[in-house]
Formats: sequence, structure tokens, C-alpha cells
Amino acid sequence: MREAYQSDLRHLVDDLVDMAEMVGTALEDATRALLEGDLALAERVVAADPHLDARQVELDTKAIELLARQSPVATDLRLLVASLRMSSSLERMGDLAAHVALVARRSHPQLAVPEQHRAQIARMSELGLAAVKDAAQVIESRDLALAARVEEEDDELDDLMLEISREISRSDAAVYTHGQVIDLTLLIRFYERIGDHAVSLVRRVGFLVTGDSLDTVPGTAEVTEF
Repeated sequence: MREAYQSDLRHLVDDLVDMAEMVGTALEDATRALLEGDLALAERVVAADPHLDARQVELDTKAIELLARQSPVATDLRLLVASLRMSSSLERMGDLAAHVALVARRSHPQLAVPEQHRAQIARMSELGLAAVKDAAQVIESRDLALAARVEEEDDELDDLMLEISREISRSDAAVYTHGQVIDLTLLIRFYERIGDHAVSLVRRVGFLVTGDSLDTVPGTAEVTEF
């Protein structure tokens, strides 16, 4: 019975890593659809999002059943509690990737991102994807040193969001269409929130490893929905 229980806990971690990989694929495909105007790829990202939602429901059901049946304590309890919060963050990250794809779909056949911002958006995607992949590795390995890198990636994402926002606000009104301003404002927010959720994931792993509340870590903050 104990071996089966430990196997169930390991499968929970595997499920979280699988969800993170699904998010990474969605983000990569959504950005490609956005920058290349690939409507079929954008549609594929949007269509795949319910599968990630279903994975969250399955994972949460497993975690709740283990909580009810096993009455876990210490690290096992922290793993189950953390997994419930992490699955929620991963599902939300998938939603944000789908939102990027929706912008690409809505703008088709035009490109949503003006030429002068393509490199910046590509970099935001690159940082977001790195954060997702690093967070998956942190979940799997509990490597808190790597978790610090996720925080650094998020800092650069924040800087890029502010940089683009300032450029939009300082430019002559004729530089952008009304639709481009709306799309860019949404896009930079989507990418920035993906980074924030990645930080939330690795901080949950920190809680799992150390038992310290997130509230005791300077500068931590819960991720609000967007």
C-alpha cells in the first residue's frame, strides 16, 4: 500500500511536468502564429487549450483523493497542497498562450505586431518559454538554485513590458492603429503574466522543499488573475 501511495505522489509530479511541457508547446506555437501570421497554427493552439484544462481537473482529482484517503503529513502534505496551486498556475499559463493565439487569429491576414516591436515580442516569448521550461525542471528536480533563474527571467520580462508600453505611449498617434495599440497592450501583459506564473510555480517548490510560507520570502506576491 505504501509503495502505491509513493507511486501516486511521483505521478502527480510527472503530471505537473507534462502540463508544463504542454504550456511550453502552446506558447511556442502561439508566438510563431503571431509573428508569422499562421492562422492554422493559431487555431491549433486554441483548440488544444481544453486538453490542458482537462489535465488540471484530472490532477486535482488525484490530489484531493490522496488527501482524503492517506491523511498525509509533512512533505507529502506540502506536495499535495502545492500541486493543487501549481496545476492552477499551469492551466492559467495555457489560457494566456491561447490568448496570444487568439490575437493572431483576430488580426489575420494582417500581423498583429508592428515591425518595430517584433524583436521585443520574440524576446518576451523566448524568456517566457525559458521560464516555463526551467520551472518544469524545478518541479521535477526541486533545484532551488535554478528557481532563482526563473525570477531573473521574470525581471527581464517585466522590463520589456514597461519598455514597449512606454514606446507606445510616447509615440505619435499616427504610428499605430487603434487596434495595434490594443493588441500590443494585451500581448505584453499576456507574456508578463506567464512569467509571473512561472515564478509562482518555483516558489511553490520552495515551499515544498523548505516548508517556509511564501509570505516569509521578501518580495513575494501572489499572482493575480488576468
